[in-house]
Amino acid sequence: MAQATSPQRYLCFDFGEKRLGVATGLRDQMSSQALTVLAVVNDQPDWSLVEKLITEWRVEAFVVGLPLNMDDTEQQITQKARKFAGRLHGRYGLPTHLHDERLSSAEVKDYLFEIGGYKKLKQTPIDAYAAELILKGFFEQQSSN
Repeated sequence: MAQATSPQRYLCFDFGEKRLGVATGLRDQMSSQALTVLAVVNDQPDWSLVEKLITEWRVEAFVVGLPLNMDDTEQQITQKARKFAGRLHGRYGLPTHLHDERLSSAEVKDYLFEIGGYKKLKQTPIDAYAAELILKGFFEQQSSN
């Protein structure tokens, strides 16, 4: 009899030049949760804080939001997000996925309204909610494939 595989825990990042939004979620349950925002300096976060999150949440894979223009062209931040994803994979050796994040920032405002308004921002900055929405989108795309 085959054993059931354990849920796969993901850590998702909304990469920015000054801030890195972080969320986590379970693929099997299609659940996600905004966690925190880390400072970014010279296109890099404090890797010890990233590692702490990986350990704390027992992460098995990563998703990094890929910022694209509406016409599918890339921008300067797109290459930085790709480079960050490459660094994640290189440092930790875990599967790393890129997911189109177009409109995630605009969707965050609607999402926050749905879950209780901007009071939530005092607890967790908007970048973490953007990462949560990117992860939700990734899970939805994976379940439809």
